[in-house]
Amino acid sequence: MEILVVGAGVVGLAVGRALALRGHEVVVADAAEAFGTGVSARNSEVIHGGMYYPDGSLRARHCVAGRRMLYAFCESHGVAHRACGKLIVAVNEAEADKVAAIRDQGVANGVEDLVLLDRTAARTLEPNLACTAALLSPRTGIVDSHGLMLALLGEIEDRGGMLALNTPVESLARSDGRWLARFGGATPGAFPCDAVVNAASFGAQDLARATDGYGPERVPPLVLARGNYFGCTGRPAFRHLIYPAPVDGGLGIHLTLDLAGRMRFGPDVEWIDSLDYRVDPARAALFYDAIRRYWPGLPDGALVPDYAGIRPKLTGPGGGSADFRIDGPAEHGLPGLVHLFGIESPGLTSSLSLAEDVADRLEA
Repeated sequence: MEILVVGAGVVGLAVGRALALRGHEVVVADAAEAFGTGVSARNSEVIHGGMYYPDGSLRARHCVAGRRMLYAFCESHGVAHRACGKLIVAVNEAEADKVAAIRDQGVANGVEDLVLLDRTAARTLEPNLACTAALLSPRTGIVDSHGLMLALLGEIEDRGGMLALNTPVESLARSDGRWLARFGGATPGAFPCDAVVNAASFGAQDLARATDGYGPERVPPLVLARGNYFGCTGRPAFRHLIYPAPVDGGLGIHLTLDLAGRMRFGPDVEWIDSLDYRVDPARAALFYDAIRRYWPGLPDGALVPDYAGIRPKLTGPGGGSADFRIDGPAEHGLPGLVHLFGIESPGLTSSLSLAEDVADRLEA
């Protein structure tokens, strides 16, 4: 089959790779001037363990399977990564109960090697940490997301696939038993193909509405949540990633490390109406308060604005955490079409497993 994948983030590239490995002719199109400039370029670069997500959810299934696949892929393709481990910390008894529940959910999801620690054991691992209890996830890690996408693209191109940049796909229609994708840009035109995967992230809903025969009632809302990050001056004070108990809309302001060992904090959750990546330096006050709950030794003046990412969520404040949504032929009845909605965290970790799921749905 000739297959068009719309969106050249980590999920779109993973889907393109999976389809190319199965022998399909693949084109990955993106409106931007380079691959991976959206959600995939602005995240924590964390390889998640998979313990937060409800039984039977796509997030639980694909995060755990995707993590295992991702570590294997990074090893075999020379993508920089490190399984540094993570501590989810509680600073009071109510949070200790929440952390214990996360452990139980992780065990139910098949996450390996989770260990509940008391205060003494946690501080033995991280002397600068303040907590009453913690959950250790040794399988959590970090990855070079750009290097990962470059490796995925390399496999697509090695098998005859191609990347089409500056190619905004604007509509999809059936024509003579195939799909006709119309695109804009400097040289607008149309591309006939046998199947289409909509992995357009922020643009997924718009493209779904512009798909002939796809009921508008099927298109979920797009809710934007900005996550701000602050860097931290000085030498690293921790060797593990440090996460607080989760909050509404996210996992709380956590400490992550890059592959050079530098510390950064975020994201928070800031509900917004349009794509805007500016970081308000005044939000540092909220960060100091949140971080000092588990790291009281954070020095004054140590935080500096870094960057922001935006999540394409399906629910807003108080709406809970929506699952990934994969809408394929079995669900909507149109052949050769998969729309992906709400692929936010843990989308990077899940990408290789999600890609196999999408490929299976197209070949069913």
